[in-house]
Amino acid sequence: MKLMSVIIGLFLLLACKKGNTTVMDNAQQKPVTPIDTAKKPVTPAKPTDTVKPKPADPNKGKQLNYIALGDSYTIGEAVNSWEAFPYQLAGQLNAGGLIINPPKLIARTGWTTSELKEAIASSGVIQKFDFVTLLIGVNNQYRGESKDTYRKEFKELLQIALNYVNGNKTRVFVVSIPDWGVTNFAKQSGRNQKVISAEIDAFNAINKEETVAMGVSYTDITPGSRLAVDDTSLIANDGLHPSAKMYRQWSDLLSPKLLQVFK
Repeated sequence: MKLMSVIIGLFLLLACKKGNTTVMDNAQQKPVTPIDTAKKPVTPAKPTDTVKPKPADPNKGKQLNYIALGDSYTIGEAVNSWEAFPYQLAGQLNAGGLIINPPKLIARTGWTTSELKEAIASSGVIQKFDFVTLLIGVNNQYRGESKDTYRKEFKELLQIALNYVNGNKTRVFVVSIPDWGVTNFAKQSGRNQKVISAEIDAFNAINKEETVAMGVSYTDITPGSRLAVDDTSLIANDGLHPSAKMYRQWSDLLSPKLLQVFK
Protein backbone atom coordinates (compact mmCIF):
# COMPACT_ATOMS: atom_id res chain seq x y z
CA MET A 1 0.00 0.00 0.00
CA LYS A 2 2.88 2.23 0.91
CA LEU A 3 4.55 1.36 -2.41
CA MET A 4 1.41 2.25 -4.34
CA SER A 5 1.28 5.67 -2.66
CA VAL A 6 4.88 6.39 -3.67
CA ILE A 7 4.22 5.50 -7.34
CA ILE A 8 1.13 7.71 -7.47
CA GLY A 9 3.13 10.59 -5.95
CA LEU A 10 5.87 10.29 -8.53
CA PHE A 11 3.33 10.25 -11.35
CA LEU A 12 1.67 13.44 -10.10
CA LEU A 13 5.05 15.17 -9.76
CA LEU A 14 5.99 14.45 -13.38
CA ALA A 15 2.62 15.65 -14.61
CA CYS A 16 3.08 18.98 -12.88
CA LYS A 17 6.46 19.56 -14.52
CA LYS A 18 4.99 18.97 -17.97
CA GLY A 19 2.27 21.48 -17.30
CA ASN A 20 4.83 24.13 -16.49
CA THR A 21 6.26 24.10 -20.09
CA THR A 22 6.34 27.74 -21.43
CA VAL A 23 4.29 28.36 -24.58
CA MET A 24 4.52 31.83 -26.27
CA ASP A 25 1.10 33.09 -27.27
CA ASN A 26 0.39 35.51 -30.12
CA ALA A 27 0.41 38.49 -27.80
CA GLN A 28 4.00 37.83 -26.80
CA GLN A 29 5.40 37.41 -30.33
CA LYS A 30 7.36 40.29 -31.87
CA PRO A 31 5.42 42.11 -34.63
CA VAL A 32 6.44 41.11 -38.14
CA THR A 33 6.65 43.90 -40.70
CA PRO A 34 4.20 43.03 -43.45
CA ILE A 35 5.55 42.73 -47.01
CA ASP A 36 4.05 45.29 -49.39
CA THR A 37 2.94 43.25 -52.34
CA ALA A 38 1.48 46.22 -54.20
CA LYS A 39 3.23 46.93 -57.53
CA LYS A 40 5.28 50.10 -57.49
CA PRO A 41 5.38 52.32 -60.59
CA VAL A 42 8.45 51.67 -62.75
CA THR A 43 10.43 54.76 -63.72
CA PRO A 44 10.90 54.63 -67.49
CA ALA A 45 14.50 54.56 -68.74
CA LYS A 46 15.81 57.75 -70.23
CA PRO A 47 15.73 57.68 -74.00
CA THR A 48 19.13 57.33 -75.65
CA ASP A 49 20.19 58.66 -79.02
CA THR A 50 19.72 56.09 -81.73
CA VAL A 51 22.86 55.70 -83.81
CA LYS A 52 22.12 54.51 -87.29
CA PRO A 53 24.58 51.91 -88.52
CA LYS A 54 26.82 53.09 -91.33
CA PRO A 55 25.91 51.54 -94.66
CA ALA A 56 28.35 48.96 -95.87
CA ASP A 57 30.92 50.30 -98.33
CA PRO A 58 30.29 48.39 -101.58
CA ASN A 59 33.81 49.23 -102.78
CA LYS A 60 35.65 48.00 -99.68
CA GLY A 61 37.92 45.16 -100.69
CA LYS A 62 36.71 45.32 -104.27
CA GLN A 63 39.23 45.26 -107.09
CA LEU A 64 38.52 48.22 -109.38
CA ASN A 65 39.11 48.19 -113.13
CA TYR A 66 40.35 51.32 -114.91
CA ILE A 67 40.52 52.13 -118.63
CA ALA A 68 42.44 55.14 -119.98
CA LEU A 69 41.60 56.54 -123.42
CA GLY A 70 43.90 58.93 -125.27
CA ASP A 71 47.13 59.51 -127.14
CA SER A 72 50.83 59.95 -126.30
CA TYR A 73 49.96 61.77 -123.09
CA THR A 74 48.14 58.66 -121.88
CA ILE A 75 50.72 56.02 -122.80
CA GLY A 76 53.56 58.16 -121.44
CA GLU A 77 55.66 58.71 -124.54
CA ALA A 78 59.36 59.19 -123.66
CA VAL A 79 59.02 57.89 -120.07
CA ASN A 80 58.77 54.42 -118.56
CA SER A 81 55.30 52.92 -118.81
CA TRP A 82 54.85 52.92 -115.03
CA GLU A 83 55.61 56.66 -115.01
CA ALA A 84 52.67 57.51 -117.28
CA PHE A 85 49.86 59.22 -115.44
CA PRO A 86 47.40 56.26 -115.53
CA TYR A 87 49.92 54.06 -113.70
CA GLN A 88 50.91 56.77 -111.25
CA LEU A 89 47.22 57.42 -110.62
CA ALA A 90 46.55 53.74 -109.96
CA GLY A 91 49.49 53.68 -107.56
CA GLN A 92 48.24 56.68 -105.62
CA LEU A 93 44.76 55.20 -105.36
CA ASN A 94 46.19 51.93 -104.08
CA ALA A 95 48.16 53.90 -101.49
CA GLY A 96 44.90 55.62 -100.56
CA GLY A 97 43.24 52.34 -99.66
CA LEU A 98 41.65 51.27 -102.94
CA ILE A 99 42.54 48.17 -104.92
CA ILE A 100 43.18 49.12 -108.55
CA ASN A 101 44.02 46.50 -111.13
CA PRO A 102 46.67 47.45 -113.74
CA PRO A 103 45.08 50.02 -116.08
CA LYS A 104 43.81 49.08 -119.51
CA LEU A 105 45.05 51.61 -122.09
CA ILE A 106 43.64 52.35 -125.52
CA ALA A 107 46.03 55.06 -126.65
CA ARG A 108 48.82 55.72 -129.11
CA THR A 109 51.15 58.56 -129.99
CA GLY A 110 49.74 60.74 -132.77
CA TRP A 111 46.09 59.75 -132.47
CA THR A 112 43.34 62.28 -133.13
CA THR A 113 39.77 61.93 -131.92
CA SER A 114 38.76 60.03 -135.06
CA GLU A 115 41.68 57.61 -134.76
CA LEU A 116 40.92 56.97 -131.10
CA LYS A 117 37.30 56.22 -131.98
CA GLU A 118 38.37 53.76 -134.67
CA ALA A 119 40.85 52.08 -132.34
CA ILE A 120 38.22 51.61 -129.64
CA ALA A 121 35.80 50.12 -132.15
CA SER A 122 38.40 47.65 -133.41
CA SER A 123 39.86 46.82 -129.99
CA GLY A 124 37.09 44.42 -129.07
CA VAL A 125 37.11 45.78 -125.51
CA ILE A 126 33.49 45.51 -124.45
CA GLN A 127 33.85 44.80 -120.74
CA LYS A 128 32.67 47.33 -118.18
CA PHE A 129 35.05 49.30 -116.00
CA ASP A 130 34.79 51.07 -112.66
CA PHE A 131 36.21 54.34 -113.98
CA VAL A 132 37.69 55.87 -117.13
CA THR A 133 39.92 58.80 -118.05
CA LEU A 134 39.80 60.60 -121.39
CA LEU A 135 42.51 62.94 -122.71
CA ILE A 136 42.47 63.64 -126.46
CA GLY A 137 42.83 66.53 -128.89
CA VAL A 138 46.43 67.68 -129.13
CA ASN A 139 46.90 66.01 -132.51
CA ASN A 140 43.70 67.57 -133.82
CA GLN A 141 45.29 70.91 -132.97
CA TYR A 142 48.74 69.94 -134.29
CA ARG A 143 47.33 68.88 -137.67
CA GLY A 144 45.13 71.95 -137.94
CA GLU A 145 41.89 69.97 -137.99
CA SER A 146 38.46 71.55 -137.70
CA LYS A 147 37.27 72.54 -134.25
CA ASP A 148 33.73 71.60 -135.25
CA THR A 149 34.90 68.10 -136.10
CA TYR A 150 36.74 67.94 -132.80
CA ARG A 151 33.61 68.94 -130.88
CA LYS A 152 31.50 66.31 -132.64
CA GLU A 153 34.00 63.49 -132.17
CA PHE A 154 34.85 64.49 -128.61
CA LYS A 155 31.17 64.26 -127.68
CA GLU A 156 31.04 60.81 -129.24
CA LEU A 157 34.10 59.75 -127.25
CA LEU A 158 32.49 61.07 -124.09
CA GLN A 159 29.51 58.82 -124.75
CA ILE A 160 31.81 55.86 -125.38
CA ALA A 161 33.54 56.57 -122.06
CA LEU A 162 30.16 56.64 -120.33
CA ASN A 163 29.22 53.33 -121.89
CA TYR A 164 32.32 51.75 -120.37
CA VAL A 165 31.03 52.64 -116.88
CA ASN A 166 27.36 51.79 -117.45
CA GLY A 167 26.41 55.45 -117.86
CA ASN A 168 27.64 56.46 -114.39
CA LYS A 169 28.76 60.07 -114.87
CA THR A 170 30.66 60.12 -111.58
CA ARG A 171 33.05 57.52 -112.97
CA VAL A 172 34.28 59.47 -116.04
CA PHE A 173 37.24 61.86 -115.68
CA VAL A 174 38.24 64.15 -118.55
CA VAL A 175 41.71 65.70 -118.56
CA SER A 176 42.53 68.90 -120.47
CA ILE A 177 45.19 69.09 -123.21
CA PRO A 178 48.63 70.22 -121.99
CA ASP A 179 50.33 73.11 -123.77
CA TRP A 180 53.22 71.83 -125.86
CA GLY A 181 53.80 75.38 -127.06
CA VAL A 182 56.14 76.00 -124.11
CA THR A 183 58.51 73.14 -125.03
CA ASN A 184 61.86 73.21 -126.81
CA PHE A 185 60.30 71.12 -129.56
CA ALA A 186 57.81 73.91 -130.28
CA LYS A 187 60.59 76.49 -130.22
CA GLN A 188 62.67 74.53 -132.71
CA SER A 189 59.69 73.70 -134.93
CA GLY A 190 59.52 77.24 -136.24
CA ARG A 191 55.90 77.59 -135.17
CA ASN A 192 54.64 80.59 -133.27
CA GLN A 193 54.51 79.43 -129.65
CA LYS A 194 51.86 81.97 -128.68
CA VAL A 195 49.62 80.76 -131.49
CA ILE A 196 50.06 77.17 -130.34
CA SER A 197 49.04 78.13 -126.80
CA ALA A 198 46.01 80.05 -128.06
CA GLU A 199 44.89 77.08 -130.16
CA ILE A 200 45.33 74.72 -127.22
CA ASP A 201 43.09 77.04 -125.20
CA ALA A 202 40.47 76.95 -127.96
CA PHE A 203 40.40 73.15 -128.10
CA ASN A 204 40.29 72.95 -124.32
CA ALA A 205 37.37 75.37 -124.26
CA ILE A 206 35.49 72.88 -126.45
CA ASN A 207 36.28 69.78 -124.43
CA LYS A 208 35.52 71.56 -121.16
CA GLU A 209 32.20 72.88 -122.43
CA GLU A 210 31.09 69.45 -123.62
CA THR A 211 32.32 67.76 -120.45
CA VAL A 212 30.48 70.15 -118.16
CA ALA A 213 27.33 69.88 -120.30
CA MET A 214 27.49 66.11 -119.88
CA GLY A 215 27.84 66.46 -116.10
CA VAL A 216 31.24 64.78 -116.02
CA SER A 217 34.38 65.62 -113.98
CA TYR A 218 36.91 67.91 -115.69
CA THR A 219 40.52 68.28 -114.53
CA ASP A 220 42.46 71.24 -115.92
CA ILE A 221 46.16 70.32 -116.04
CA THR A 222 47.04 72.95 -118.67
CA PRO A 223 48.21 75.73 -116.31
CA GLY A 224 50.61 73.30 -114.65
CA SER A 225 51.98 72.19 -118.01
CA ARG A 226 52.90 75.80 -118.79
CA LEU A 227 55.25 75.89 -115.82
CA ALA A 228 57.65 73.95 -118.04
CA VAL A 229 58.66 77.22 -119.65
CA ASP A 230 60.78 77.81 -116.53
CA ASP A 231 61.06 74.28 -115.12
CA THR A 232 62.60 71.97 -117.70
CA SER A 233 62.33 69.01 -115.30
CA LEU A 234 58.67 68.87 -116.26
CA ILE A 235 59.60 67.82 -119.82
CA ALA A 236 60.95 64.41 -120.86
CA ASN A 237 64.27 63.95 -122.64
CA ASP A 238 62.62 64.21 -126.06
CA GLY A 239 61.96 67.90 -125.41
CA LEU A 240 58.24 67.57 -126.11
CA HIS A 241 56.33 65.18 -123.86
CA PRO A 242 55.75 65.44 -120.11
CA SER A 243 58.23 63.93 -117.68
CA ALA A 244 57.26 61.58 -114.85
CA LYS A 245 57.28 64.66 -112.61
CA MET A 246 54.58 66.38 -114.63
CA TYR A 247 52.53 63.19 -114.82
CA ARG A 248 52.72 63.01 -111.04
CA GLN A 249 51.18 66.47 -110.87
CA TRP A 250 48.28 65.25 -113.00
CA SER A 251 47.84 62.26 -110.75
CA ASP A 252 47.90 64.54 -107.71
CA LEU A 253 44.97 66.47 -109.17
CA LEU A 254 42.96 63.39 -110.16
CA SER A 255 43.43 61.08 -107.19
CA PRO A 256 41.45 63.11 -104.60
CA LYS A 257 38.46 63.18 -106.95
CA LEU A 258 38.55 59.42 -107.38
CA LEU A 259 39.06 58.75 -103.68
CA GLN A 260 36.00 60.88 -102.96
CA VAL A 261 33.94 58.74 -105.34
CA PHE A 262 35.13 55.35 -104.13
CA LYS A 263 35.63 55.87 -100.37
